[in-house]
Amino acid sequence: MIRHIVLHTPHGSLHGQFERPETPRGLILLIRSHRVPDDDAMLATLAASGFAVLAMDLLTAHELQFADATQNVPRLSQRLLDVLDLIRNDGDMQDLALGIHARSDTAPAAIRCAAQRDIQVRALVCHGGLVDRAGLQALELLAAPLLMRVDPDDVPAAAAYQRAAAHLNGKHQLRTLAAGDHGLAEVSAWFAEHLSA
Repeated sequence: MIRHIVLHTPHGSLHGQFERPETPRGLILLIRSHRVPDDDAMLATLAASGFAVLAMDLLTAHELQFADATQNVPRLSQRLLDVLDLIRNDGDMQDLALGIHARSDTAPAAIRCAAQRDIQVRALVCHGGLVDRAGLQALELLAAPLLMRVDPDDVPAAAAYQRAAAHLNGKHQLRTLAAGDHGLAEVSAWFAEHLSA
Protein backbone atom coordinates (compact mmCIF):
# COMPACT_ATOMS: atom_id res chain seq x y z
CA MET A 1 0.00 0.00 0.00
CA ILE A 2 1.25 3.47 -0.93
CA ARG A 3 -0.34 6.70 0.32
CA HIS A 4 0.50 10.33 -0.26
CA ILE A 5 0.51 12.24 3.04
CA VAL A 6 -0.18 15.97 3.37
CA LEU A 7 0.23 17.80 6.68
CA HIS A 8 -1.09 21.36 6.72
CA THR A 9 0.76 24.08 8.65
CA PRO A 10 0.18 27.85 8.94
CA HIS A 11 3.10 28.29 6.52
CA GLY A 12 1.96 25.82 3.87
CA SER A 13 1.72 22.07 3.35
CA LEU A 14 4.27 19.39 4.17
CA HIS A 15 4.35 16.42 1.84
CA GLY A 16 5.30 12.82 2.37
CA GLN A 17 4.86 9.30 1.09
CA PHE A 18 3.84 6.29 3.17
CA GLU A 19 4.57 2.76 1.99
CA ARG A 20 3.42 -0.27 3.98
CA PRO A 21 4.01 -3.95 3.17
CA GLU A 22 1.43 -6.53 4.14
CA THR A 23 3.07 -7.51 7.46
CA PRO A 24 5.54 -4.76 8.41
CA ARG A 25 8.22 -5.37 11.04
CA GLY A 26 8.01 -1.73 12.15
CA LEU A 27 7.70 1.82 10.83
CA ILE A 28 10.65 3.99 9.85
CA LEU A 29 10.06 7.73 9.62
CA LEU A 30 12.52 9.26 7.13
CA ILE A 31 12.68 12.99 7.82
CA ARG A 32 14.47 15.63 5.79
CA SER A 33 14.20 19.37 5.27
CA HIS A 34 13.71 18.60 1.57
CA ARG A 35 14.01 15.59 -0.68
CA VAL A 36 17.45 14.45 -1.82
CA PRO A 37 18.23 11.64 -4.30
CA ASP A 38 19.92 9.45 -1.64
CA ASP A 39 16.57 9.11 0.13
CA ASP A 40 15.26 6.86 -2.65
CA ALA A 41 17.98 4.26 -2.00
CA MET A 42 17.34 4.37 1.75
CA LEU A 43 13.59 4.04 1.25
CA ALA A 44 14.06 1.08 -1.10
CA THR A 45 16.45 -0.67 1.31
CA LEU A 46 14.14 -0.29 4.30
CA ALA A 47 11.11 -1.38 2.29
CA ALA A 48 13.01 -4.43 1.00
CA SER A 49 13.83 -5.27 4.63
CA GLY A 50 10.12 -5.42 5.45
CA PHE A 51 9.63 -2.05 7.12
CA ALA A 52 6.79 0.34 6.51
CA VAL A 53 8.31 3.72 5.61
CA LEU A 54 6.99 7.27 5.91
CA ALA A 55 9.25 9.75 4.09
CA MET A 56 8.33 13.27 5.18
CA ASP A 57 9.57 16.79 4.42
CA LEU A 58 9.70 19.13 7.43
CA LEU A 59 9.84 22.39 5.45
CA THR A 60 7.40 23.81 2.94
CA ALA A 61 8.49 24.76 -0.57
CA HIS A 62 8.16 28.45 0.39
CA GLU A 63 10.36 28.08 3.48
CA LEU A 64 13.17 26.48 1.48
CA GLN A 65 13.70 29.84 -0.22
CA PHE A 66 15.17 31.18 3.03
CA ALA A 67 18.78 30.26 3.77
CA ASP A 68 18.34 29.92 7.54
CA ALA A 69 15.17 27.78 7.43
CA THR A 70 17.09 24.51 7.76
CA GLN A 71 18.86 25.81 10.90
CA ASN A 72 15.65 26.56 12.82
CA VAL A 73 15.71 23.68 15.30
CA PRO A 74 12.60 24.79 17.25
CA ARG A 75 10.50 24.96 14.07
CA LEU A 76 11.80 21.63 12.72
CA SER A 77 11.14 20.06 16.13
CA GLN A 78 7.56 21.31 16.20
CA ARG A 79 7.00 19.97 12.69
CA LEU A 80 8.38 16.60 13.70
CA LEU A 81 6.12 16.51 16.76
CA ASP A 82 3.19 17.20 14.42
CA VAL A 83 4.26 14.25 12.25
CA LEU A 84 4.56 12.03 15.34
CA ASP A 85 1.02 13.05 16.31
CA LEU A 86 -0.15 12.14 12.81
CA ILE A 87 1.46 8.69 13.17
CA ARG A 88 -0.09 8.16 16.60
CA ASN A 89 -3.57 8.86 15.19
CA ASP A 90 -3.28 7.01 11.88
CA GLY A 91 -4.79 3.53 11.71
CA ASP A 92 -2.12 2.25 9.29
CA MET A 93 0.81 3.44 11.44
CA GLN A 94 -0.19 3.77 15.09
CA ASP A 95 0.44 0.15 16.12
CA LEU A 96 3.89 -0.18 14.52
CA ALA A 97 7.15 0.09 16.49
CA LEU A 98 8.69 3.39 15.35
CA GLY A 99 12.23 4.37 14.40
CA ILE A 100 13.41 7.71 12.97
CA HIS A 101 16.06 8.25 10.32
CA ALA A 102 17.15 11.90 10.19
CA ARG A 103 19.46 13.50 7.68
CA SER A 104 21.75 16.47 8.28
CA ASP A 105 19.74 19.57 9.30
CA THR A 106 16.90 17.52 10.82
CA ALA A 107 19.16 15.51 13.16
CA PRO A 108 19.01 17.90 16.17
CA ALA A 109 15.21 18.03 15.91
CA ALA A 110 15.06 14.22 15.75
CA ILE A 111 17.04 13.88 18.98
CA ARG A 112 14.99 16.58 20.69
CA CYS A 113 11.68 14.95 19.73
CA ALA A 114 12.82 11.38 20.44
CA ALA A 115 13.77 12.53 23.95
CA GLN A 116 10.28 14.02 24.41
CA ARG A 117 8.48 11.01 22.92
CA ASP A 118 10.59 8.33 24.57
CA ILE A 119 7.76 5.79 24.62
CA GLN A 120 6.80 6.33 20.97
CA VAL A 121 10.27 6.47 19.36
CA ARG A 122 12.20 3.22 19.83
CA ALA A 123 15.36 3.79 17.74
CA LEU A 124 17.16 6.62 15.98
CA VAL A 125 19.66 6.94 13.12
CA CYS A 126 21.22 10.30 12.21
CA HIS A 127 23.26 10.80 9.05
CA GLY A 128 25.35 13.92 9.57
CA GLY A 129 24.08 17.03 11.27
CA LEU A 130 25.15 19.05 14.28
CA VAL A 131 23.47 16.81 16.84
CA ASP A 132 24.73 18.81 19.83
CA ARG A 133 22.30 21.55 18.78
CA ALA A 134 19.50 19.35 20.13
CA GLY A 135 20.34 20.84 23.54
CA LEU A 136 21.76 19.47 26.76
CA GLN A 137 18.43 18.38 28.24
CA ALA A 138 17.43 16.40 25.13
CA LEU A 139 20.82 14.68 24.92
CA GLU A 140 20.67 13.63 28.57
CA LEU A 141 17.08 12.39 28.32
CA LEU A 142 17.42 10.51 25.01
CA ALA A 143 16.46 6.89 25.64
CA ALA A 144 16.22 5.61 22.04
CA PRO A 145 19.43 3.89 20.86
CA LEU A 146 21.27 6.28 18.52
CA LEU A 147 23.39 5.31 15.52
CA MET A 148 25.33 8.34 14.27
CA ARG A 149 26.58 7.99 10.69
CA VAL A 150 29.17 10.46 9.44
CA ASP A 151 30.60 10.85 5.95
CA PRO A 152 34.43 10.68 5.84
CA ASP A 153 34.82 14.39 5.04
CA ASP A 154 32.13 15.65 7.44
CA VAL A 155 34.38 17.02 10.18
CA PRO A 156 31.71 19.33 11.73
CA ALA A 157 29.25 16.44 12.23
CA ALA A 158 31.91 14.21 13.80
CA ALA A 159 32.96 17.00 16.16
CA ALA A 160 29.32 17.72 17.07
CA TYR A 161 28.79 14.05 17.92
CA GLN A 162 31.86 13.99 20.15
CA ARG A 163 30.54 17.03 22.03
CA ALA A 164 27.11 15.42 22.34
CA ALA A 165 28.41 11.98 23.36
CA ALA A 166 29.59 13.31 26.72
CA HIS A 167 25.94 13.94 27.64
CA LEU A 168 24.29 10.84 26.13
CA ASN A 169 23.21 8.32 28.75
CA GLY A 170 21.55 5.81 26.43
CA LYS A 171 23.11 3.47 23.89
CA HIS A 172 24.90 5.35 21.11
CA GLN A 173 27.39 4.47 18.42
CA LEU A 174 29.42 6.41 15.85
CA ARG A 175 30.00 5.00 12.38
CA THR A 176 32.29 6.85 9.96
CA LEU A 177 31.34 5.75 6.47
CA ALA A 178 34.03 4.79 3.98
CA ALA A 179 34.14 6.77 0.74
CA GLY A 180 31.38 5.53 -1.55
CA ASP A 181 29.84 3.35 1.17
CA HIS A 182 26.26 4.30 2.03
CA GLY A 183 26.01 1.65 4.76
CA LEU A 184 22.33 1.03 4.04
CA ALA A 185 22.31 -2.54 5.31
CA GLU A 186 23.70 -1.34 8.64
CA VAL A 187 20.77 1.07 9.02
CA SER A 188 18.26 -1.74 8.43
CA ALA A 189 20.09 -3.94 10.93
CA TRP A 190 20.06 -1.19 13.59
CA PHE A 191 16.32 -0.72 13.25
CA ALA A 192 15.66 -4.46 13.08
CA GLU A 193 17.59 -5.01 16.33
CA HIS A 194 16.01 -2.20 18.32
CA LEU A 195 12.45 -2.21 17.04
CA SER A 196 12.04 -5.90 17.80
CA ALA A 197 13.49 -5.58 21.32
